[in-house]
Amino acid sequence: MRSSSKSQEVIKKTQKYCVKSTFAYPLTIKTGKGCYLQDLDNKWYLDFNSNVSSCNLGYGHPEIMKVLEEYSEVGAHKIAGQDFYTQEQAGLAEKLIKITPRHLKKVFFSNSGAEAVENAMKFAFRKKGPLPGVGCSRGFHGRTLGALTFTDSKAVQKRNYPEINHEMIEFCVSDDDLNIGQLEKLIQRESAPAFLLVECVQGEGGYRPAGRKFIKTVSKVSKKYGFPLIIDEIQSGLGRTGKWWSFQHYGITPDIMTSAKSLQVGATVASNKYDPNESGAVSSTWGGGHRIDMAVGLKMIEVIEKEKLLKNAEIVGKYTMKKLNELKEKYPTKISDIRGIGLMIGMEFFSKKYRDLVELNAFRCGLLTMGCGVKTLRIAPPLIINKDEIGQGLDVIEFCLKRC
Repeated sequence: MRSSSKSQEVIKKTQKYCVKSTFAYPLTIKTGKGCYLQDLDNKWYLDFNSNVSSCNLGYGHPEIMKVLEEYSEVGAHKIAGQDFYTQEQAGLAEKLIKITPRHLKKVFFSNSGAEAVENAMKFAFRKKGPLPGVGCSRGFHGRTLGALTFTDSKAVQKRNYPEINHEMIEFCVSDDDLNIGQLEKLIQRESAPAFLLVECVQGEGGYRPAGRKFIKTVSKVSKKYGFPLIIDEIQSGLGRTGKWWSFQHYGITPDIMTSAKSLQVGATVASNKYDPNESGAVSSTWGGGHRIDMAVGLKMIEVIEKEKLLKNAEIVGKYTMKKLNELKEKYPTKISDIRGIGLMIGMEFFSKKYRDLVELNAFRCGLLTMGCGVKTLRIAPPLIINKDEIGQGLDVIEFCLKRC
């Protein structure tokens, strides 16, 4: 694809100096407003992926812009947050604890979602010892070596990298899956693990909601054998599914939870039982020290509450699912499945070729989407989106479907 001079200059320089990464198409982001992003050549795009669910309020929200303006005059905007106190860390911690289940009482901040997962595992190991942990098929938890051990998304992500001791079970999406009891069978065959790490709605694994019976079962098993259930809410959390956390749709609560992306920083939230409660047991130079990011994260939560965006995600999500299912009926040889909760929706195709063509052509038509899993397109717009904007995006997708 040909790009104009400004974009091409950035792309060429990136390709020359940066390690090869996962760029989907030649988008060079300049700024954004609402649910739209603008590139360096001043072309606007409707965003259906929210920068991998990191921008749940979209772009240029006036209350977020006000925070950024206020911090433009703060000289010490980044400090060693595990060594020095900040108002921002205290404020975000207090607010985060208020929107999580009562028994989750302590939070540890870090730089990213992968670090949040690493520390969740550390919390579990500290209490249970260096036993194997358990992950799920097609799960994704990050690229650091510990988190990557429990990632089962793509072979390229793990080839030749060492792993810690672990077991894997099937991630069950239907209540009649014969593997639902696999965790307890594993324990009876081996022993109780250090933890189970699972997403209630898989992100990179294909936007796949877990079956209700599966999540209920693994929760009961974790309680029965006395090991922590760790729920990864990095992509699904902070309102993406129409509730603060995806596990709230399943009527269970985790012992440890991870958050990041739209929170702007990584966070590991735990019950008192799994709080290491020992100075130096966990640390992070910048954890709790990204003052601007933490101030923005706090404002994100406040705005989601104030503007009732959980409800909007629920209502617009149901509308989007309805319209996508209509497309599925219209193009039965191309679309194989529509699934999701709230504004975390997966559109699966019969082939990767169809998915990739729709993704690329949608970009050319001014719509930003992203693939996930093997042949799924994620539909994850900012939580502020309305039905008219959803309609615009779906019109583009249908236009692309007709031509692939």
